[in-house]
Amino acid sequence: MFHALILAGGGGTRLWPVSRKKTPKQVQPFTDNETLLQKTYHRIEKSFSSDNIHIAAGKQHYDLIKQQLPNISAEQFSLEPSRRDTAAAIGLAVLRIYKKDPEAVIVTVNSDAYVKNEAEYLRILELANQTVKKHQDHIVLVGINPTYPETGYGYIKMGKMFKELNGDKIFYVEKFVEKPDLETAKKYLSAWEYLWNPALFVFSAEYFLSLYKKYLPEMYEQFMLIEKSLGTPDEEKIIKEEFEKMKQISIDYGIIEKAENMLVIPADFGWADIGHWRTVKDVLSESEIDNLVKGSHIGVETKGSLIYNFTDKLIATAGVENLIVVATEDSILICSKDHAQGVKKIVEQLEAKGMEEYL
Repeated sequence: MFHALILAGGGGTRLWPVSRKKTPKQVQPFTDNETLLQKTYHRIEKSFSSDNIHIAAGKQHYDLIKQQLPNISAEQFSLEPSRRDTAAAIGLAVLRIYKKDPEAVIVTVNSDAYVKNEAEYLRILELANQTVKKHQDHIVLVGINPTYPETGYGYIKMGKMFKELNGDKIFYVEKFVEKPDLETAKKYLSAWEYLWNPALFVFSAEYFLSLYKKYLPEMYEQFMLIEKSLGTPDEEKIIKEEFEKMKQISIDYGIIEKAENMLVIPADFGWADIGHWRTVKDVLSESEIDNLVKGSHIGVETKGSLIYNFTDKLIATAGVENLIVVATEDSILICSKDHAQGVKKIVEQLEAKGMEEYL
């Protein structure tokens, strides 16, 4: 069976002050009245059986997520007792799915992405599923044809063609490229073989767990101890003990960038990572010059700005361009659109100064 694993454990620090530790970005509404997590679930639900949709999240967010997704049963959650990065989080969830369905093919789906063309998105996921079923010792990635020189995404470089399936070309992955500077991103945009990496990984659960044994053997041993406890009275205790000992490493560094037999399908379905406020503005605005406003605001000669007001107060702007203004009951963020990535540094300063009430 084809399973979707929705990753809902991120912190979303670049979307502060709306995204907080207790209520991170995926459980917040940014683009309309639905939260990013609800949007992701409803998108996936169009093509997957509800029993085959799983959520990986921190234990502390379980109640909040359950409120937002009441159709998901407790058995479909994989809850991390502590933060240990994505290799540990995904491994635990894959182990749980594999225990129930040893034939499982899984796609990992981030809970904070925007997708414009849902039908094409679901078609590409099914193409990846069919490819993995025929080639179970391969991981299939989905790559996005870039539409502008983005410096905030990682890239996949395509190698030679693997095969053509019903008119869709599937390529070998030649290499992964870290977030580039602007000049390099411009070169990638003009070169056909570079794709944005949205972390849509499709794989056989059995094969994927074998990669932990190969590349993260210590973590694999810890998972084997957890596997023995699943379904027993000691399950929660063993998971807590073993999880807290696990190495903090991302799935990309731990497995994806080391694995062989990596394939990629280039796709166009209007994808964006809702990673910072500029993305929210770019995704929802008709044009660069338009303002994007939520809440009470009066503007005079105000252009190209995002103003999100979650208070009863009025925000008034005059003679400003390309600003981000976000007001909550206890905090106000003001920055230029070009510095949207820097909001993360504000959160780091709040942490360094012990200002927990704002986190």
